[in-house]
Order: sequence, then C-alpha cells, then structure tokens
Amino acid sequence: MKIIQFCGYKNSGKTTLITALIPLLKQQGLRIAVIKHDRHGFEMDHEGTDTYKFREAGAEGIAIASPGRTAILREAEMELASLIQLYSDYDLVLVEGYKMQPYPKLVLLRGPEDIELVDQVEEIRGLVVRPDMLKEPSALHPIQLRTAVPLFTWNDTERITSLLLSL
Repeated sequence: MKIIQFCGYKNSGKTTLITALIPLLKQQGLRIAVIKHDRHGFEMDHEGTDTYKFREAGAEGIAIASPGRTAILREAEMELASLIQLYSDYDLVLVEGYKMQPYPKLVLLRGPEDIELVDQVEEIRGLVVRPDMLKEPSALHPIQLRTAVPLFTWNDTERITSLLLSL
C-alpha cells in the first residue's frame, strides 16, 4: 500500500485535484481510498436518521452497514496511522491534509504568499501551482530554490498520476 498526502492551505485545490486523479489511478487497476482531515469539524449525520438518533441519545460509537457501504462514526478523532490501517487492503491511500505527518507529499500553492508551507513540511515529492503562476517566473524562482522536486500545475493530472505511480 502506498500513501500520498496532498497538503495546502484552505481553498488551494486539494479536493479538486484528488477527485481529478482518482479516475486516472483507477484506470491503472488500483483500489483507492481517501482520508480527509477537517480542522473545522463536520457533520455526517442528519436529523431524522437512525444514526443521528443514536448519537443524540448518547452513543459515542456508531456503525451502519449495508451490502455496498459501511460507515463508522466515532465521537473522537482517530490518529492518521489508525485510519490508514483501516485501508491496508487498498493499493493507494490519498490523504488530504495532516501536513505534519511523515508521508510523501504533493504541496499545493495558491500563489507566492503560500511559499512558507514549503519550509514547514517534509517529504515533499512535488509542487502543484495555479497555471497562471507559470506566467510569473519571479514568483516561481524562490519556490524552486527551496526544493528540487517536480513542478506541476493543477491541470497536469496525467503527469501527476505518473509521479504517484512511481513513488
């Protein structure tokens, strides 16, 4: 199993890029899992569902399973390593966020203002920038000086797929 992280600040295009890559990776015959970190919290249950009622009644762990899908809800954050273990039978786990974890990463930059992210994370295998940043060589130069990894734009999905397959 390979693990690849996608890191970037809010609205940097992480989800959009991952959803564009999944079909290309599946064409290679890979089973793909995605783990997303949400620093702001989320709600999966909706009022009126049985799982919502269980949670409202005080259950701290709920699982719901059907022939085609299983969901497990816990009232606690799980460590990334534990989440990855849930997908140990998959070929590739794409992780959105968790930027301080020690897995190979693609770092998405919205613009030159995001350059400090390159200095904050380790295991960078590629940088993904907005296509219009290629028209700003002065903005790219400091980024390229910080790390010697391939540079992609958000729409370079085939090249990015090739990189992910080679890791």
